[in-house]
Amino acid sequence: MLLAASSLTGRLWMGSLWVYKNPSSAPNEGFCTAGVQTEAGVVDAKWVTDTGILVASDSGAVEFWELSENETLIVNKFCRYEHEDIVSKVCVLAGGLQVVSGSMDCSVKVWDLQTQMVLNSYRAHTRDVVCVASSPTEEALFLSCSRDGKVLLWDRRNPKPASWLDVGVPDCSPTSLAWHSQQTDTVAVGDEDGNVSVRKLQNPESIQTSAVHTHYVTGLAFSSHGSYFIASVSEDCSVAVLDQSFSEVFRDRTHQDFVKGLSWSPTDPGILTTVGWDHRVLHHSVHHMENSTT
Repeated sequence: MLLAASSLTGRLWMGSLWVYKNPSSAPNEGFCTAGVQTEAGVVDAKWVTDTGILVASDSGAVEFWELSENETLIVNKFCRYEHEDIVSKVCVLAGGLQVVSGSMDCSVKVWDLQTQMVLNSYRAHTRDVVCVASSPTEEALFLSCSRDGKVLLWDRRNPKPASWLDVGVPDCSPTSLAWHSQQTDTVAVGDEDGNVSVRKLQNPESIQTSAVHTHYVTGLAFSSHGSYFIASVSEDCSVAVLDQSFSEVFRDRTHQDFVKGLSWSPTDPGILTTVGWDHRVLHHSVHHMENSTT
């Protein structure tokens, strides 16, 4: 499991990356298999390969780190300052050779990991880009959303690559995105008022929206197996899971501060891990809750 953190040291924000072979040991630093301190706060981090880590930095840099020495060290491979403000989110495009970064400078950039260069730089948004998400199957496709209220679907094969995507909540700024790994026409959007919307890309009439949270949605994650559908976390300090019929099957309010990240277990379809500003890493047994409510 990859865990990223930021802390204020004096007047400066510093970051860190931690890798745990046993997720239940997190966030105890004594049980991590590898860890490193970064020179700026870590805003987002994604696995690119089994050993490669993509990082969004609040310094405006996109960084690539790699596990080495039998996965006991995390080594920096490159750090590029192409954005003019905080990098808010990163995602890995299908194929794993290219990545996307979104920034508070209103731009979206596509990177080639091998050359460490920017392939495309776009400025279709008029305010901060807060999230990006990639298609699981098409390297040319990804989503972005911004405080300008827009969700854009990008297809880099087109002369004009960006198109507006209706998500059914026109008066709320989108804050979070997710793309289903198996139902590749299905995407989800969370917004600043706590709504979660799911739609089929080819069918605007398919939009489903639910007021899942009372505050800003900070993260979304589709499950790729079982009857669970989508999990969400929020600044209302709660964790929720909806099933295929958009009914709530799980709710947890254990976190005592904003919940900022989530991930389904790759080995156990009923385990959802969440992290928050309360310095807690929680492993939720969602299948237990579903069985007890049906």
